[in-house]
Amino acid sequence: MSDPLSRNRLDEEVSPYLRQHAENPVNWQPWDETALSGARDRDRPIFLSIGYSACHWCHVMESESFADESIAAVINEEFVPIKVDREDRPDVDTLYMTVCQLVTGGGGWPLSAWLTPEGNPFYVGTYFPPEPQRGRPGFAELCRRIADSWADPDQRAEMESRGDQWIQAARSHLESAGESSETSGTADDVVDPLGLDDDSGDDLLASATNAALRSADTDHGGFGSEGPQFPQPGRLDLLLYGATAGGRDAALSAATRTLDAMVAGGMYDHVGGGFHRYAVDRQWTVPHFEKMLYDNALLPPVYLDAYRITGTDEYARIAAETFEFLKREFQGDHGGFAATLDAESEPPAGRDGGPTEGAFYVWTPREVRDILAEPTATVVCERYGITDGGNFEGGTTVPTIAKRVEEIADDHEMAIDEVEKAIEDGRESLFDAREHRPRPDRDGKVIAAWNGLAISAFARGALVLGDDSLADTAREALAFLRGRLWDPDAGETGRLDRRWLDDDVSGPGFLDDYAFLARGTFDLYQATGDVEPLSVALSLSRAAIAEFWDEEDETLYYTPESGETLQVRPQEFTDGSTPSSLGVATELLIELDAFAPEDEFGDRADRILRTHADRIRASPIEHVSLVRAAQRRRRGSLELTLAAEDFPEPWRKALSERYLPGSVLAHRPPTDDGLDEWLETLGLAAAPPIWANRAAVDGEPTVYACRGFSCSPPRHSIGDAIDWFETGAESK
Repeated sequence: MSDPLSRNRLDEEVSPYLRQHAENPVNWQPWDETALSGARDRDRPIFLSIGYSACHWCHVMESESFADESIAAVINEEFVPIKVDREDRPDVDTLYMTVCQLVTGGGGWPLSAWLTPEGNPFYVGTYFPPEPQRGRPGFAELCRRIADSWADPDQRAEMESRGDQWIQAARSHLESAGESSETSGTADDVVDPLGLDDDSGDDLLASATNAALRSADTDHGGFGSEGPQFPQPGRLDLLLYGATAGGRDAALSAATRTLDAMVAGGMYDHVGGGFHRYAVDRQWTVPHFEKMLYDNALLPPVYLDAYRITGTDEYARIAAETFEFLKREFQGDHGGFAATLDAESEPPAGRDGGPTEGAFYVWTPREVRDILAEPTATVVCERYGITDGGNFEGGTTVPTIAKRVEEIADDHEMAIDEVEKAIEDGRESLFDAREHRPRPDRDGKVIAAWNGLAISAFARGALVLGDDSLADTAREALAFLRGRLWDPDAGETGRLDRRWLDDDVSGPGFLDDYAFLARGTFDLYQATGDVEPLSVALSLSRAAIAEFWDEEDETLYYTPESGETLQVRPQEFTDGSTPSSLGVATELLIELDAFAPEDEFGDRADRILRTHADRIRASPIEHVSLVRAAQRRRRGSLELTLAAEDFPEPWRKALSERYLPGSVLAHRPPTDDGLDEWLETLGLAAAPPIWANRAAVDGEPTVYACRGFSCSPPRHSIGDAIDWFETGAESK
């Protein structure tokens, strides 16, 4: 039988990222027991490389180093090389990326880490060029030096000691659970789990908002004083929430400045819709061209909230175009959403060279004029800044909003509506032509967590935009995930797996899979009044408690109890490119407590907030999701119980126009007989307080508004109920 470590085993994997390396001369191994035990048996260090399929610098390192026979020979002789797709194994990525960030002060992908045979990292970094360059050591020489050091007993002892220290640092950072409160469960803790009085409770949100304002770029939008610029939807959401809660114009201005800058710059795809990963410059001009499902799921709700606050139609348009982009480019025929679109592709006809970043998206004036007649070609080039010099490599241009419609109309003595028509007709023609270009590769992995974010976005879009087809899209995605990744009969509470691709399922799921999908299904219930998504949200939340809750530490860990045991069991406290799974789960438990009080979801949320109170208070801007959960628990949700057979259209319209952060739409049937059927579907023995004694009055659709322990009389006008939140509720 051949030695599995003597060959590249990635051709047996389904991950597109792993398969990108299946032809390398490196004897790559997947992260599995065969590879890990092989390293221990041979007493050989591990070279761990982590990335994802759309990662530009991962492609660069693959072509420069991993495809090189001489470099591969060193790796194969001295190490057990393991390749990990971070989207499949975020737990492995979190562990070693945390070490990299703690040790080097930065991180990114590809992540390169050298580990002891036991898995402790003793050297970490990101991209390494094949030869020394700009202060980075050459990868080939680095591998030789590490191998020589490992062979020396004294140096090996030092490397092993370093590995122990770094793992302990990661454990302290990721497993920290704070100090348990001896007053757990008291009445005061329930209403104030962070130990804050009324004023300081508001100060927590204000502190986070102030920190976001201090970091805001007042010239170009975004955060920080230099590039690159990342979208950071969590901070934008915080600014919008802080602006309305405190009536602060500065917070609203900072949020809209960034929203406008993203849409005007090259990070937004002006031809096909959707957002690229980030902008490499402070001015938002040139993007890093990969497109991620999570960015395009998280940004539309922020634009929709800004639309509700400001009434700016442009924000609604951007959200609608992004939804259309996701349906067209990311949603498979099966209903689930793919993970990423690559940054690179082959150049279109007329351009030389091989695969390059952005080739699909950039233009030259000649390419535009080959497609469009005059004056449309000139109008489109001026609108999107497409010039002979370009703003990107090789004289090409990333389209941006370079000139206002009014300026173009004045310069060419055209009517404004004539210019607008030329721009739209030209954009459609460019889109049609671009469809014939070589396309970026799509990573078709259906990841439960990211699909949960998409379901939430489409549900919220359906409500705000009044477009039922968006809710249908969310239902299609949910049906696929329930059929392929969710097993309600596994164990006592059910099991969610992480990823589906070509009928291959990888699991188990992590906390973000459970929390984000439960969030999405609950939002779908709120947007539509369908009881089934609510049932799924409750089931997923119960399963999450069973798999991730630690009774002694009073927190939710990121990895499941039944999953693989790593050196560290991480938690996800902070918000990054996606929200904190701990924060999302905590806020959702608070909301669902009103529907299933016997599950004690609210008690678990209180204990999480107490456990991490010091962490949240010390740096609220880094823990936006947990801050929102704490704020919701302190002030109480704004509950609108809607007792109606169908969702009345005037109610939908009223809700689409009002920004009500921290609100819950609790649909229920108009009669108690109908409610009994729902309770049977949900497996509830009795009506929860949010539904009890709240049937329709006089046979007409009826709404009940409540906050905390105060409720309005039943009303037939949802506008009156919403007004009560802003007047009567505050005065009681």
